[in-house]
Amino acid sequence: MQVPRIDNVLGIRTYATKNKGINGTIKSSANDFIVEEVLVDGSTAKINEKPNLPVLSASSKRQRFLLCVLVKRNWDMFSAIKHISRQLGINEAQIWFAGIKDAKAITAQYITIDQGLIEKIMAFSFRDISLYPFGYVREHLSAYYLLGNKFMISVRGLDTSISDIKKSANKIVGELDELGGIPNYFGHQRFGTVRPITHLVGKAIIKGNFEEAIMIFLAKYSDSEHPSSKKARKDLHKTQDYNQSLKDFPKQLRFERLILSHLVKKPNDFIGALMRLPFKLQALFVQAYQSYLFNLFLSERLEKGFSLKKATSGDFVVNIERTGLPMVRIGKVVKPANLEQTNKLIESGKMRIALPLVGTKQKFSNDLSGEMQENVFETEGIKPETFYVKKIPRLSAKGGLRTIITPLREFKIKKALSTHTENQLDLSFMLLRGSYATIFLREIIKPSDPIKAGF
Repeated sequence: MQVPRIDNVLGIRTYATKNKGINGTIKSSANDFIVEEVLVDGSTAKINEKPNLPVLSASSKRQRFLLCVLVKRNWDMFSAIKHISRQLGINEAQIWFAGIKDAKAITAQYITIDQGLIEKIMAFSFRDISLYPFGYVREHLSAYYLLGNKFMISVRGLDTSISDIKKSANKIVGELDELGGIPNYFGHQRFGTVRPITHLVGKAIIKGNFEEAIMIFLAKYSDSEHPSSKKARKDLHKTQDYNQSLKDFPKQLRFERLILSHLVKKPNDFIGALMRLPFKLQALFVQAYQSYLFNLFLSERLEKGFSLKKATSGDFVVNIERTGLPMVRIGKVVKPANLEQTNKLIESGKMRIALPLVGTKQKFSNDLSGEMQENVFETEGIKPETFYVKKIPRLSAKGGLRTIITPLREFKIKKALSTHTENQLDLSFMLLRGSYATIFLREIIKPSDPIKAGF
């Protein structure tokens, strides 16, 4: 089954399921995409429930981090954190979170604020952002504490009967169950759906081409973005006039304007311009390129008929915790002598196959899997050691492992209804951390145009 052009651009070259998709669109409004974060201890950040736990009036030296629930609507994480920090009069680096959520959505998640004051939190007010304090804790949040996310999704614009829609969705979920889970691709939002350039910026950074990285970020336009943004990027590409571009770039492109402000003063300081961005965004570029390469590895595996739930010699495998989370820090290479035993453990749910996020400390798989990965790198013109960024060492990427499938939990068709204009399907499900709801929805919908379909 042919995939859309943008999927190919992001390395997602195939579907795992064969049943025809239901079509339709997601994210017609923020109400259609609701995300609630779940921590490893079972705590769930709720959209409509304020914390009812007692709040301490003062922190101690041992409990310096204020734990809050952040509820936001139609906000990307970096912009939300910026506004919160400004209102509270603190540095953005004092706010810690476990995961980045979707921008066009209503999301609830936990954050911790270093030296946060209850009084300021209670007085916080900003459009479509709410903060609810729980109390003080000893440690700041990180991905280590995140189990996953619960999703409530509405798929609209369906043009077949309700019974056919439900039947198709259930068939596709059945196929995924047979495969052992959802292919663990990095989703469209990792790269930017409207303007998928983050991985291209990352590739230029690791190759030391900082001018190219900056110009991709500033001037590579997309036909799908707002006309004023598109025109400003095209003009900059043509003129290289930073002064004029600073006047032309729309105010909402604040990261681009940060870079342009620097280049107006220092036209050839592209490293300095990159450093004007938040560090987490800088790192995200390199990570996005690793993600793209992982997608290519997984696509190669699927296209060549390798199983998602049966290892071959040379594959990496990882153990699974009781929570269901993979222990990706500790991987083993499958050898012919332990292949049969390993596949029994995979079948029992105690292990999963993993592919490398190749970096300075993480090499390829062995045998045939490794050969496929090396071929991808050769085509890209890079080596594992390329991920050491000599001029900005802190952006270097050590790499790691990522499982090739992720389980689908608690899937339900909540509602299927028909109106005089369209049919609609409401779904709910849970995914473990690091997995993308849009990758599951991509299998269900199989959109001909992911951008128009809301991906």
